[in-house]
Amino acid sequence: MQEIADYKIIHQLGEGSQGQYWLAETPARLGVADPQVAIKTIIHAASDAEFERLAEHLRTYASVRSPYLHEIFDIGQQGSVVYLAGRFETGGTLTRPARPSSRVDVLRAVAGAARGAHALHEVGIPHRSIRPGNIVLSDDRSRLSDVGISQLLSPGQTVTGAAQMGAIDYLAPEVVQGQPASRATDIWALGATLHKTLTGFSIFPDIPSGSLVDALRFLLTEQPVMGDALRNGERRIIESTVKPDPADRPSTALEVAEAIEDEANRQQGGPR
Repeated sequence: MQEIADYKIIHQLGEGSQGQYWLAETPARLGVADPQVAIKTIIHAASDAEFERLAEHLRTYASVRSPYLHEIFDIGQQGSVVYLAGRFETGGTLTRPARPSSRVDVLRAVAGAARGAHALHEVGIPHRSIRPGNIVLSDDRSRLSDVGISQLLSPGQTVTGAAQMGAIDYLAPEVVQGQPASRATDIWALGATLHKTLTGFSIFPDIPSGSLVDALRFLLTEQPVMGDALRNGERRIIESTVKPDPADRPSTALEVAEAIEDEANRQQGGPR
């Protein structure tokens, strides 16, 4: 791809289950000082109603003033491609960090994402897609990005469709059962994300890989497994977030953030 709308593509940044990511030159019309922006493209011939629903959702997202949310500049559609432009963060993501991260760095990054999720929850927006690849890193903090865009474009999809678009081991069991996304489902995903980034393994290490239906059934019948590499404080936090009953999980993502930050401070030997 060389361009989309008035964005001149520099090169591809990556590709995920929900779309492709590009580095592009910033068009003057945005009035943004950054010379480059990150573009996400999704192949989806959105109807006018679908696009307006997505645009209204992102306007609400953009109105949430949190330093822990990735900044969005623009949204548009060209043919069968929906695109989203946001700030380009040079630190990469928790999946592909631009530089090595210490254990404390990982804890603080997930805590920042939890703070971003809490800010969304306070205005009634569940993120729907918390995972390591959607936590972007910069020199000063982490930010939560990619607020469930594909799910918003196709709100009537089945959970099987949702699972095909992303890693199913970040789905809370009630989502697999067809219940809507919520604070509690994002809190589950935060715990699963923390586990994956600290251990390198899913909280469901034996999940079947050959059949999506079998994998979803596995999520409903098996319990998460805590990795041996976890420290005691980390294990307690993760176990609290992945309780089968949503009512037994922490009541807010802010509580999760503060617990993770306390553990990071303890490991570092004092407040940072």
